[in-house]
Amino acid sequence: MMLKKLQRHFFSKRRASVAAILTMVAVCSFSIPAAANDTPPIEDVVLRLQRLYDNTQDLSAGFIQETTVKSVRKTDLEKGRVYFKTPRRMLWDYTWPKTKKLIVNAQTAWLYLPDEKLAYRQDADRLFQSATLIKFLSGIGKLTDDFDLTFDAPDATDTRGNYVLRLSPKQNSASYQSLRLVVDRSSFHILQVSFDDVLGNTTVLKFLDIRLNTKVKTTIFQFKPPADVSIFDMP
Repeated sequence: MMLKKLQRHFFSKRRASVAAILTMVAVCSFSIPAAANDTPPIEDVVLRLQRLYDNTQDLSAGFIQETTVKSVRKTDLEKGRVYFKTPRRMLWDYTWPKTKKLIVNAQTAWLYLPDEKLAYRQDADRLFQSATLIKFLSGIGKLTDDFDLTFDAPDATDTRGNYVLRLSPKQNSASYQSLRLVVDRSSFHILQVSFDDVLGNTTVLKFLDIRLNTKVKTTIFQFKPPADVSIFDMP
């Protein structure tokens, strides 16, 4: 999927024209008092991370997405802002270098490509059934239900002391073997998500300007295609 996993599942027929999409971001307003060289048990980190989502009604964050295609040694850079609102709502609003939107609500998931005057539509239930991270971010899933979580090897923290976690899906994924998360050791914001797909391509998402519980309007998760847009239904 903000990554290539979601796009291969959701829009495999448009792989050449649609950039990788993966969704993983979180926000929190509490911290853990800990020394810089202290690493708590993984269970404590996961518990606080889950509590973060459980206590968040909506969030938004800027994102920078880097997708490296191994076969041609090329890295594409995209930027935008992502919004989540519980339950089952999200919007990835890409603003650079091209405009596009991934809009998901309880009923329908849309990918809108305004420059191409195209929109792809899918039943949201199919997306939630297959995308474990999307379920979690949208307020209907638990990390420990869908993933085995460990600290990354060989280092449990990065150079800034942030926790580095590895999430391995309990059910086999056709797109990736594991996800790598960088979690702020004080706020428990998820600062970065990365993974390699089965072809060796790498996707990295970095999050900034994270805001929570700002009463994001429900209307932004609705989409009505313009009259001149061609619509394709996806299975």
